[in-house]
Amino acid sequence: MESDSLKRTSEQSVGTVLGQLEDIIASRKTSDADRSYTSKLFAGGVAKIGSKVTEEADELVEAAANESDERVVSEAADLLYHTIVLLAHRDLTLSQVETTLAGRFGVSGLEEKASRK
Repeated sequence: MESDSLKRTSEQSVGTVLGQLEDIIASRKTSDADRSYTSKLFAGGVAKIGSKVTEEADELVEAAANESDERVVSEAADLLYHTIVLLAHRDLTLSQVETTLAGRFGVSGLEEKASRK
């Protein structure tokens, strides 16, 4: 991931940190792909970004089954980062994801899944 400082202080919420990360990722859409890993991902499109999302999801599951809590958290961070890149590639935001999740409160997960087309 990028080397930008995203240190979370006790005053910052998780949403604040994710919002800052989302802004940095969005700014990389127009950066030189030779100077930014995120820009390289954008240049590769859904195929490149999607393969990283899949890879990181697999690594998260593997870590959860066999590794330390620190590794699980690290792999979860990698998955979130690559997911945000994929959303940004489509000009979608975490706010949209949050709205969708909020709309599911109070709805059984089984009912929600059955209602999908």
